[in-house]
Amino acid sequence: AMTKKRRSGGRNKHGRGHVKRVPCALSGKLVPKDKSVKRFIVRNIVESAAVGDMQEATAIDGYALPKIYVKMYYGIEAAIHSRIVRVRSREDRKIRVPPRRPTRKSD
Repeated sequence: AMTKKRRSGGRNKHGRGHVKRVPCALSGKLVPKDKSVKRFIVRNIVESAAVGDMQEATAIDGYALPKIYVKMYYGIEAAIHSRIVRVRSREDRKIRVPPRRPTRKSD
């Protein structure tokens, strides 16, 4: 029997048989949804440089600028290439808990 690199086989499919494919946001390649690297991105519609100008220009005071909510799917090779995920050592691959998220400082 061949050795296994990871116990999931690089997927999250367990017992499902077949999974639909999603296009990679960077390469356009169709990747199985359970194998893809998923990131939920929340961004302001206006970039940070223009936020001050927009706040001054609004007639409604206390107006909250809307945000863009996008679920991004990446193929493994594109995610590694663009440093969305990193290659981990054999011991570190066994660590299943997600890494600590950086805490934001409240003003």
